[in-house]
Order: sequence, then C-alpha cells, then structure tokens
Amino acid sequence: MPIEHTEIEKLLQKAFKDATIHLTDTHGDQDHYSVHVISRDFAGKSRVEQHKMVFDALQGLMKQDLHALSVKTSLP
Repeated sequence: MPIEHTEIEKLLQKAFKDATIHLTDTHGDQDHYSVHVISRDFAGKSRVEQHKMVFDALQGLMKQDLHALSVKTSLP
C-alpha cells in the first residue's frame, strides 16, 4: 500500500529532532524510498545501530505499508 513521503518525514522528524532528512521516492510509486538522515543522535553508534534507529522510528511501516527503503545515516 503506497505511503506519502510526508508521513515518513513526520515519523523521522519526531524521532530525530535535530535531523536533516533527504527522502526520495525512487520509483515514483510511493512504495520504494531512499532516505539520508543526518543527526547528532547517531554519535557513538555503529552503522547497524544507526540504521536500526531509523527503522524503529518508522514504527512498523516496513511490515505493512512501505515495500523498500534504502537508508544512509551520518553525523552533521
């Protein structure tokens, strides 16, 4: 089921208050996205931990509404 990019952005902004988020609908179908989250919250975390934080912030969307998400994380 397609999901609006604004819904994804809202969830990520809620989880990462200081974040800069770049979200791209890679196929134009609201079902495949690429996201780059830049946040101080990632300090001291491994890449795997950072990506888990992003997926946790999406509150289960990957299980129901979002088919594919490519994640990139970094510090400011």
